[in-house]
Amino acid sequence: MMKKFCLANFVNHLLSTSLVLLSLVAFANTDKSSSTKTDNTRHNQRDQKDGAVTADQQSNERGDLDLTRRIRRDLTRDESLSTYAHNVKIITARGVVTLKGPVRSEAEKMTILKKAQSVAGATKVHDEMEIATE
Repeated sequence: MMKKFCLANFVNHLLSTSLVLLSLVAFANTDKSSSTKTDNTRHNQRDQKDGAVTADQQSNERGDLDLTRRIRRDLTRDESLSTYAHNVKIITARGVVTLKGPVRSEAEKMTILKKAQSVAGATKVHDEMEIATE
């Protein structure tokens, strides 16, 4: 009786493992030719210039982290904004906020800018966002 129980468990485990492996193989073989390849070369070159603000410059000061958190919260709560807008980089250092990344439209860009300015102050926000092209 004990051998049958162990054999049944082994067969169950083998079937489960086989299903997982088949799923992984199917996922790996999905057609990637239809997806757009991302080329960030232009952005990476821009961000290497002297004075360019990059995400690693986000301050860990309590006030800066709070500004970033409040702006991010306001953006993600606005369901009218695209995923691009929800993922804009918000970099805050010494009370100055820099917004970077692609957005869908000029109107969306202005909405983001106004939300950030309402939190940080109109003169404390630098706009480095760009309109994404299809």
